[in-house]
Amino acid sequence: MTATTRAVELAEIAAAAAADKLASDIIAYDVSEQLVITDVFLLCSAANDRQVRAIVEAIEENLRKAGARPVRREGEREGRWVLLDYLDIVVHVQHSEERTFYALERLWKDCPQIQLPETVSVGGTRPGGTSAGDER
Repeated sequence: MTATTRAVELAEIAAAAAADKLASDIIAYDVSEQLVITDVFLLCSAANDRQVRAIVEAIEENLRKAGARPVRREGEREGRWVLLDYLDIVVHVQHSEERTFYALERLWKDCPQIQLPETVSVGGTRPGGTSAGDER
């Protein structure tokens, strides 16, 4: 079983919205084989709390235009790690310090990465030191 076309589409929309707000380390994992609750985890980082909130707002706005609404939202008050649950995808927008500390990539490293559009990752560095243009 792999992620649905709709889940991948939503992940691409969310990733593009995050990139527009200068999120870094944007990566998507197909977790459909491991979890029954969602198909895709999208992870991205921000340099500060204000940027975390701006990224979250952009993602919510763009996904709303695509007909998706979050069923759950957590962490907005602190602005350090916001989780947006859209059932098909779960988006994690993390302050860079939380991203490094929790290293969610370690938990999902055995899951296939979803190829995001090149415009999403231009100029960014992925966890593990690979550049955005490297093959996965």
